Amino acid sequence: MLARRKTRLWIALGMLAGLGGAVGLVMYALSASIDLFYTPGEILYGKNETRQIPQTGHSLRVGGYVQPGSVKRDPHNLQVSFKLYDSRGVVRVSYQGILPDLFREGQGVVAQGVLDGPDHITARQVLAKHDENYTPPEIKTAMARPDAENRSGK
Repeated sequence: MLARRKTRLWIALGMLAGLGGAVGLVMYALSASIDLFYTPGEILYGKNETRQIPQTGHSLRVGGYVQPGSVKRDPHNLQVSFKLYDSRGVVRVSYQGILPDLFREGQGVVAQGVLDGPDHITARQVLAKHDENYTPPEIKTAMARPDAENRSGK
């Protein structure tokens, strides 16, 4: 093999190795920052397809309904704890901060945080789901009001 060909081969191999290393570092960084979505039953019993249970310390999002009677507020600070449930299980959630206006018992909630134990999540953020059948109050009032002009077709 000529010296020129050897030099080109080493340069190409070096570039491939560098590219492979960069792709590996990007994939590692992305895997560390991914928040996977789970339901309470999936946290306790694993995902349906794989039966994979999240490990303690994993960052995740959990969605479910706030269990009635489970909301406990600390009167001295903004610490709140509550339970989320679905048809398969119940998990406990702790949160430090102001909850959204739509947060209430029986309401759908998504909590984003870290799994601290087999059934406990320390949330960084809590999002309340709204009813998809929402109608603004002004429109609801207008629809309920008897209006002779609209009914007569004028």
